[in-house]
Amino acid sequence: MTSEKPELRPKKSRWWVWVIVLAGVGAGATYYYPRVIQATSKPDSKKGGKGGDAARPVPVVAALARKGDMPVYLHGLGAVNAFNTVTVRTRVDGEIVKIWFTEGQMVKKDDPLVDIDPRPFQVMLEQAQAQLARDEALLANSRVDLERYKVLLGQQAVPQQQFDTQKATVDQTAATIKSDQAQIDNARLQLVYAHIPSPLTGRIGLRLVDQGNIVHAADATGLATITQLQPIAVIFNIDAGSLPQVMAKMRAGQTLPVYALNRDLKTRLAVGKLLTIDNQIDQTTATLKFKAQFENEDLSLFPNQFVDAELLIDTRRGAVIVPTAAIQRSPQSTFVWVVRPDNTTEVRDIATGVVDGDNIEVMHGVDAGDRVVIDGIDKLQQDSRVTVRMVGVGSGG
Repeated sequence: MTSEKPELRPKKSRWWVWVIVLAGVGAGATYYYPRVIQATSKPDSKKGGKGGDAARPVPVVAALARKGDMPVYLHGLGAVNAFNTVTVRTRVDGEIVKIWFTEGQMVKKDDPLVDIDPRPFQVMLEQAQAQLARDEALLANSRVDLERYKVLLGQQAVPQQQFDTQKATVDQTAATIKSDQAQIDNARLQLVYAHIPSPLTGRIGLRLVDQGNIVHAADATGLATITQLQPIAVIFNIDAGSLPQVMAKMRAGQTLPVYALNRDLKTRLAVGKLLTIDNQIDQTTATLKFKAQFENEDLSLFPNQFVDAELLIDTRRGAVIVPTAAIQRSPQSTFVWVVRPDNTTEVRDIATGVVDGDNIEVMHGVDAGDRVVIDGIDKLQQDSRVTVRMVGVGSGG
């Protein structure tokens, strides 16, 4: 028995399906591609039409470079120091019977501060005065006896030794009287010390004792502290490399102004003058201590206050000055953006000089009258068109 294999039928080919799909894709591309190209090439009317953002002027803020006098300062961190600070102490022992001052009061020299009970010292004075009167009477009597012995000695009625003894008694009593007078002076001095006046003009601090307390000359703490505020000093550090320039000015007899500024370096608190320079350089910081004096009439400076000091060392006349906000820096150069007369921008490399607050000296690269951009710089390119608003001048087109 022979087995017959089933007949294998060939599969139907579907190549015509792929032909139809490819034809459809081609037709769609032919229809849509020109429209996509046209749509992407149309200018966006919302972006200003022709040219888009690239053609729109960039708004900037600018300032005029100007000519002026540029001060040259030496800067240093300093601290305010009082010329005199005194701790008021008692020089005698006793009870405080009167306090004349209030805390924080401005006192003048010799104003009363504290009174200590004077009665013990008054008793000492009276005792010394009584002892003096007694010894003066003894001296008078001894001198009378000495005169009598002198006459008797001339008559050889008394021995020489008796006369000499009487003379020594007179001298001894005279010395005792001098001691009594010293006791009186000491008692009077204690009475003076019992009244404590202000030793200087200044501001008195917090009270350290109260009325009724017993105080002693040996006490470690005082009664109060007085600090002189007018005038007052500022001690600040300057780089030692500037010393020759300062010394040359001082040898020429010039008075160098010093300005005390608060910590933001913008507000001047007081104006003073350089008083002296320390006698040695601090090797750890390579700086030198300078001392300036301020009259401090408005009490804007206070002891131990930190300030920034500016020592005016020179003034450059006719310098070209621009705001520091206009200065830009790159790894290669320092530059500014300048607005041309046609309101387009250009980059100019510059060299800078001294800085004074928000102003800086330009050595070359900018002339007086040039408009330099101080705001809106991040959007600028070479030859960008701009609309300019001048600081302090108004708007420019």
